[in-house]
This record gives sequence, C-alpha cells and structure tokens, in this order.
Amino acid sequence: FTPFLTGRGRPSHHRVPIVLEFLLSIDNMSDYLAQSAIPAEVRMISGCQDSQTSADVSNVATFQLPDPAGRAGGACTSALLKTLYADQKKPDEDLSFQDVLMSIRETLSSGSYTQIPQLSSSRRLDIETPFHIVPEGSTGVRRAVLIGINYVGQQGELSGCHNDVLNIKDYIMDVHGFEEQNITVIMDDGYHPNPTRANIIAAYTQLVADSEPGDVCFCHYSGHGGKLQDDDGDEDDGYDET
Repeated sequence: FTPFLTGRGRPSHHRVPIVLEFLLSIDNMSDYLAQSAIPAEVRMISGCQDSQTSADVSNVATFQLPDPAGRAGGACTSALLKTLYADQKKPDEDLSFQDVLMSIRETLSSGSYTQIPQLSSSRRLDIETPFHIVPEGSTGVRRAVLIGINYVGQQGELSGCHNDVLNIKDYIMDVHGFEEQNITVIMDDGYHPNPTRANIIAAYTQLVADSEPGDVCFCHYSGHGGKLQDDDGDEDDGYDET
C-alpha cells in the first residue's frame, strides 16, 4: 500500500477509492480466471472434510427414506434426502443453500456422525440464495450420471451405495423433472453398466459431449474415496483426495 501514502506516511484522500478499485480488480480477475478454468457453474456438496471419512447408516428408514436395494445407505446422501425429500415429498418451504447444508450437518450430528459435509462452488455464491438443482426458468435438457459402488465380493464391501443412487434418482425425477432417458446409472448390481474406471470416464465424457449451454447436469457418486500423499504441502492432513 506504499503507493497510496503521502510523503509523510499519512493516507492521501485518494487512498480509499484506489484501494477499493484495486480490490475490485482482484475480484474481477478472480471471476475471470474461474470462468476460464471452469466454464460451467458448478456447485458441489461433498460428504465430509478432507481429513474425515464418510459414514454409512444401517437403516435408511430412520432418515424417512425408502429402501429399494436393502436397508443401508450413505450417511451424507441420506441426510441430504431427509432434508430435501423426506417421505418422498419436497419441503413445504423454500430452503437456501445455507439451510440445506446446515440441515445435513445437524441431521448427521444428531445421529452421532462426526463427518462435516462441505459446500463448494466454481463461482462466488451467496449461500442465502434459494437452493436449486435446476435454475428457475431453465429450459435446457436435464442430464444426470449416478454412480453407486458396493464393491460386491471385494474387501471393503459396502451395503448402501445402490440405495443412495436409486433414492437420488427418484428425487431428481420426481422433484426436478429429470427424464429416464437422460439419466445414466452405473452400479455393480449385475444389471447396470459396471463401475469400472473406463465406464465412469466414458459416462462423464459423454455427459460433457451431449451438454449445451443452458442444460443442467447432475452428478452423484456413492462409494469409497481415495487419497494420495500430498506433494505440494497444501493439505493439512498430508494427503490429496482422489
């Protein structure tokens, strides 16, 4: 800030507007860089903080959810759906992004789950704006890729990831108007395409290829995560999530 000081070290009368203009320029540059790196407006709710592990629930009925593929489910997905689709009904009143996130956290905390879900956005986001998956007035195609991996027959087998996908699918079709032909489901259930690396990448690649400006894309993943040793020192827990 030295350039904005007088010769005696006192602020000049131009200091405040110049500083504000400088800060606004930084914000504008940040917006430009974000849009250049990620052309789409992306919002993500992730299951937990970087240093944490997502948990399972043994009975999704306790979250006021159906159990189409067994009774288990992911804790974060179940808490999300309890907030947005309890008893297969949308809330009576509009919720903000903050309302949704805090409700998920409160639901998990009341069930003694220690994980803390996170909200991320590719653009600056006013968290008090109404929560939506499909923007108001949207007329584009609504597409989704839903992935659930129970690791059937493998070490670390899970029980609730298929439930998560099927309940999420019901939610986005019933509440947000997604159509069956525009939803790709990948699960290790012997019926849908198997969740191999190649199939997952192909599904995302096709989603990008098919989508046009104005379309809405919804992606859901239930399964194990992974981590690698952090090589640039920007992670508090020493690991990069994969």
